[in-house]
This record gives sequence, structure tokens and C-alpha cells, in this order.
Amino acid sequence: MACLSAKILYAEDMIPAQDTSGKIICGDTFEIAENLPKGFVDLLILDPPYNLSKNYNGHLFKEKDKADYQEWFQRALMLLTRALKPTASVYVCSDWKTSTLISPVLERHFHVRNRITWEREKGRGAKSNWKNNTEDVWFCTVSDNYYFDVDSVKLKRKVLAPYKVNGEPKDWREERSGNYRLTHPSNIWTDVTVPFWSMPENTDHPTQKPEKLIAKFVLASSREGDFVLDPFLGSGTTAVVSRKLDRNFCGIEINEEYCCWSLKRLEMAASEPAIQGYADGVFWERNSLADQRGAEPQPSRQEKLAL
Repeated sequence: MACLSAKILYAEDMIPAQDTSGKIICGDTFEIAENLPKGFVDLLILDPPYNLSKNYNGHLFKEKDKADYQEWFQRALMLLTRALKPTASVYVCSDWKTSTLISPVLERHFHVRNRITWEREKGRGAKSNWKNNTEDVWFCTVSDNYYFDVDSVKLKRKVLAPYKVNGEPKDWREERSGNYRLTHPSNIWTDVTVPFWSMPENTDHPTQKPEKLIAKFVLASSREGDFVLDPFLGSGTTAVVSRKLDRNFCGIEINEEYCCWSLKRLEMAASEPAIQGYADGVFWERNSLADQRGAEPQPSRQEKLAL
């Protein structure tokens, strides 16, 4: 850990408007945001503590009154907004309870484009309520001028009833491992798996987001070389995905051990660039690893543009 901590940029060592590309910054986002350069972020991925009491490796976040949480969230948002480009996009993660609190705050400051709901698959059972196994993500933009690449986030699905016109496949493709269609992504995501113990990306962070989830935000709302900021980095998923997808990035995290986990994962990304559930330039349904291995490669983005 000492070897990794030497690579961390600590808040007290920062200077105003310094280059933060590729940096993991250890410290309080509320303090660090004031020293970030203005107007340099293309994509903000915001995964703050939800309004729940939870222990983050010794840093306890206590549930607040609804109005107090909204004030806390708005204060963070105002500090971070100054770092955004006019063309920037913002994704904000929440659970169903917190979602109702942050929605009106986001409406005041951004153009709210959509609310994505993704199935966590995991979740504790409840005897007197419905099991909670979904989370929300709010998709926002700073202005009406923003980037969105729908082709990069299409989902590859098996066609159960292949339909042909004049003997030719209608909106699907026959491959070695079956018949497939690339479908436009909706705002209901059932193809994401929470990291479990056998996945290389798994850590002990209590609210770790899947690389596949973050990859969808990054691919849809940024170009290669764009700058991605995550001010509540946790175990480093946004930084790792950004590196794997050739984006510049900066992550802020208050817990030093989590910062070290992020750096370790960034080192691993050099030799393990794959993102589980994303292969050959497309996203796949859950439990389709065998199909992925037998699939024919999709044309690259450059090849598609040349067609």
C-alpha cells in the first residue's frame, strides 16, 4: 500500500488549476473542487453517498433529513458545475429513495434528459415489502448542445423468431453462434451484473458500480481523448473504464485505501483491458459468455464510418 500511496495526489499538495489528467486525488471533494480548473470536463459521473447510513471503510455517512440531504447534494453540484464544459454530460447515480430528492435539484441546474433504471440483480429479501434490486441513474446535460453516440451502446440480443423479407434477414444477422440483432438501448437495463467475488473487477467496496455500467456512460457521452471526472471515485471503476476506453480522467476519493485500490486496478487494466459484458464493440446480454466466444467480430467504428 505504501508503494501505491506514493502515486496519489493529496489535496494539500494541489495547486489551483493544475493538470489533473490521470490523477487519483485523495481528499474531500468539497475542498478539492474549488482548486479544479474551470471548464475542462466533458463527462461528469457522480456517484455520491446515497441518503443512507453506511460505513465506507471508516468514513461514516449518516442519513440526513430530506432537506439537509438536498442542501448537501446541491452544494456538491454547485462546486462541480464550474468544471464542466458547456457541452458536457452528467450521469448521477442514486437509489429509489435518494432519486426523489436529487431530481428537483438536477432540474434546477441541468437539462434532465432521462432516468435510467438498472437491475442490480442482487438485493436482500424483505418480508413486508418488495425486494429492492434496482437503482436509478439520471442523465443530464449542461445545454442542448451535447454529444451522444447511440451506436456505441447498442445491445446485442439473440433473435428468437428470425423474420425474413424476400429470403433476407430483417434487422438481424446470422452468425456462427446464432441469430442476433443490435437493439437501441432503452432506459431499462437488465444486462448489468453487480461485481461478484470471481470477477477481476470485484473489490470490498460496499457500493461498487460495475465496469459495464460505467462503460455505457463513457461510450455514449464522450469521445476518445475526452475528459471524465468522478468526484466520488470509490474503488476506482470510472478511472479504470476511462483508461480502458482511451479517455482522460480524474478521480477524487476521501478514503486513502480506496485510492490505493483504484491505482491497483489501473495497473491491472494495462494487462486486462477487457470489460466484462462488452466485447467486439457491442454490449451483450447477461449470461452470454459462451455466445461471445463464438461470435463473429463486429466492424470497428472506423470501419463503420468508411462504409
